[in-house]
Amino acid sequence: MNNNQIVDSSFTAIINAPIDRIDIPNWCFNLSEREYQGCSPAHIAAGFTTTPDGKRMSINVEIIGGSLMVQHYVETLGRKDHLILDSTSDVFTPNGRTTIHVTWELSVKEIEPGKCEFTNRVKTHATDEFMTFIGKQGIPFELFRAQRQPFSIAHNQSETPLFAASIERAALQNNR
Repeated sequence: MNNNQIVDSSFTAIINAPIDRIDIPNWCFNLSEREYQGCSPAHIAAGFTTTPDGKRMSINVEIIGGSLMVQHYVETLGRKDHLILDSTSDVFTPNGRTTIHVTWELSVKEIEPGKCEFTNRVKTHATDEFMTFIGKQGIPFELFRAQRQPFSIAHNQSETPLFAASIERAALQNNR
């Protein structure tokens, strides 16, 4: 773990669909708000747009560890079986607003015909703005990291099987 990494969390779940029917970027950038909300009680809203230079962006709003987060996930890798998104996410805390950097990586691999393993990996890093923000409050980074990790890990663990089920539904619906 590098010195400004907050968490690196990865969980897997099974998708019962052929790999050639799975298209993670298509799922992500067409995910309805209702479907997103169904993947976690912490999920508030979702939408999609593009950056000024035309890259696809998923906007997710959720609460993790008591803090409201607005994530601006920009596609950095977009293959049917592998999607990487990066966000400088807004974090709204009782003590004010700051940012953290989040990398969200979703991938699938076939484990047998009609069955795939889905991996949901989330890595977060403190931004310079964040380090200044907690520094002004006298909060040591190690203390913040130790307190934040259980919330982030639990959130990822609980949403992973629900994301897998949503991707499975999309794969089976879109290819009938």
